[in-house]
Amino acid sequence: MDRQKIARIYLRVSTQQQNLERQREIIEEAKKNGFYIAGVYEEKASGVNASRPELNRLIDDLQDGDWVIAEKIDRITCLPPREAELLIHRITEKGAKLHVPDVFSFGNIDDLMGQSDSLPKYLTEPLMDALQKMFLRMALSIAHEDWKTRRGRAQQGIERARKDGRMKGRPADKQLHKNIIQLTLQGVSITGIASALNCSPSTVSKVRR
Repeated sequence: MDRQKIARIYLRVSTQQQNLERQREIIEEAKKNGFYIAGVYEEKASGVNASRPELNRLIDDLQDGDWVIAEKIDRITCLPPREAELLIHRITEKGAKLHVPDVFSFGNIDDLMGQSDSLPKYLTEPLMDALQKMFLRMALSIAHEDWKTRRGRAQQGIERARKDGRMKGRPADKQLHKNIIQLTLQGVSITGIASALNCSPSTVSKVRR
């Protein structure tokens, strides 16, 4: 089997409310392009979390020559560029290549250079490596900036909703509060109450006040 055609597909959304159906289209697209799918790794987690269970499992499973395919670069990471490059390095140091349709295939830049390029190999290889790194850094920077923009807009929306009275804080756990008060009247310490009721000492202190 051609090792260069073995792919591991990574799918990610940020919240439990989102679904992965649209992203799964890249599985069939990869098959049409001749890839053997060795694994599909799906999870719901933030792109600014560098240690995601399924992403870690994918990296652990990688073999030399595998391709990692994702819908967009921000599915793999939204981390700041320096941290994101370290994450990508964990993939490439295994001998794997990264294919992201919205950018291009890192590790397969020959298509951009042209198969009939007349430059000798000792010149083209450093040039291709430099182009790969440049495009990758640009893509990682854009992904992080997009994440910061989305987060900022979401925070603005929350603040507006609070000002308009459309969003309230988490409702109080009345039973928990009653239990805290009861144990306080019995002379139990803050740490003792927190341990007994499986809550934080700060919650106990707040209710006591």
